[in-house]
Amino acid sequence: MSTGTIPAAKPMIGDDERAAVDRVLRSGMIAQGPEVAAFEQEFADALVGGRTTVAVSSGTTGLHLGLLAAGVGPGDDVIVPSFTFAATANSVALTGATPVFADVEPDYFGLAPAAVEAVVTERTVGIMPVHLYGHPADVTGLTAVAERHGLQLFEDAAQAHGATWQGQPVGSFGMFAMFSLYPTKNMTSVEGGMVSCGSDHIARQLRLLRNQGMERRYENKIVGFNARMTDVHAAIGRVQLTKLGAWTKQRQDNARFLDQHLEGVAVPPVAPKATHVYHQYTVRVAEDRDGFAKALADEHGVGTGVYYPIPNHRLPSFRLTLDLPETERAAAEALSLPVHPSLSPDDLGRIVAAVNTVAKAGA
Repeated sequence: MSTGTIPAAKPMIGDDERAAVDRVLRSGMIAQGPEVAAFEQEFADALVGGRTTVAVSSGTTGLHLGLLAAGVGPGDDVIVPSFTFAATANSVALTGATPVFADVEPDYFGLAPAAVEAVVTERTVGIMPVHLYGHPADVTGLTAVAERHGLQLFEDAAQAHGATWQGQPVGSFGMFAMFSLYPTKNMTSVEGGMVSCGSDHIARQLRLLRNQGMERRYENKIVGFNARMTDVHAAIGRVQLTKLGAWTKQRQDNARFLDQHLEGVAVPPVAPKATHVYHQYTVRVAEDRDGFAKALADEHGVGTGVYYPIPNHRLPSFRLTLDLPETERAAAEALSLPVHPSLSPDDLGRIVAAVNTVAKAGA
């Protein structure tokens, strides 16, 4: 049995990925080129029902450019959760628009439709839910709010590659959707993002924005950015995409084992007709979450993650006083246990034994 520390996350990069990088380097075509084009099509076919996808340099860039492509800018409000990584709200602010924070529902950590509807004003142009930890947000409820008020729906699917809501893949609902390809995500291109587009207009604008506003070299149609993905990164992503299905199944199997054996913590529920891909396996610890995590690490060698201890609205970058009780409770209680596909049966047994021991000691 292994006695080393079990990490909370573990990127999986192997010989196949290294061979793909070598192939690109030998080709001499390193910047955005045929590997990116192939990755975009393969990602579209595998994960978003064939919707056009556009590769960019990072997930945050994907959100930022997606919002710009959708026409979001100064004077606009976009409703976002506060319980998420700061990139969600940052991307709105970077367009000149204002992120408006709404509370989350308690079970799946996604935007609560009723809380969203309560903050809609004449300035509101869109709603951007996050499919947090790999579980879909309530797309049905949020779409209904958007339709009642004539709003656009944007998806932050950074953590939800392969998740579904009522049989439809996340990333195929909104005007656009962003998937992150950061090293710790369910699949990676080492760095990068992929944007699923709900219209030809959004796709064209994204391609212009990522490439200095050019479709043809030196014919700059709009002011744009250098937000391209390289062929090196795309080659890694293409290999990872072929492995994602098996990795997702292993994450789900690991989660099922934890569901069946953990005691003393609230395990993550899954909504009816939802597919959870377990980017994180996030439990709730009602009393002294941080002490619980420290005991797991110090006494049992089990790493954990706290995502996210400071709600976005309280970060120094926003500094807002808001009444978001479920957000505050989640920030105080959420603790992510290892669930990644490299865990062995012995690792899973150690995690269960450690959590149950610490939970019992604190009872």
